[in-house]
Order: sequence, then C-alpha cells, then structure tokens
Amino acid sequence: MKKDLHPEFRPVVFHDLTSNEKFLIGSTVKTQDTIEFEGATYPLFKVEISSASHPFYTGKKAAISAAGRVDRFNKKYGKKA
Repeated sequence: MKKDLHPEFRPVVFHDLTSNEKFLIGSTVKTQDTIEFEGATYPLFKVEISSASHPFYTGKKAAISAAGRVDRFNKKYGKKA
C-alpha cells in the first residue's frame, strides 16, 4: 500500500452535548481537542446529537412533538365552541 494515502484510524471520544454522554469509538475524524476518558487521553469530537439524544432512539421527544401537532390540527380544523 502507498504511505500516507489513508487517514489515521484511532480511538476517539465523541461527546454528545445534548445528553452529555461520551462514547469511545474508532474513527478517522480530525480534531485538536483532547479529553481524559477512562484513565487515558483521547482525541475529543463534540456532536450535537447522537443515539443517546436522538428522538428515534430514545422515543421521548417524538411523543411530545406529536401531541403538539394534534393540538395545532384541532385548533385549526376542530369544532369551535
């Protein structure tokens, strides 16, 4: 294989800013930040949303937004008293 053709694959800590969860995953993402995680120093990559905070995986926010849609529908098309 040619040298310097592929990016460096290494363990990286992904920090979900919404849920404050941290995941150690192998990645090629480039970052300047580092963090102490489980007794070692790793590169840190901050994300806004991950499986720990996404409504599809948590099932928490989807019901709230669905209720809001129902209320808006009833307000717009529902019977008026």
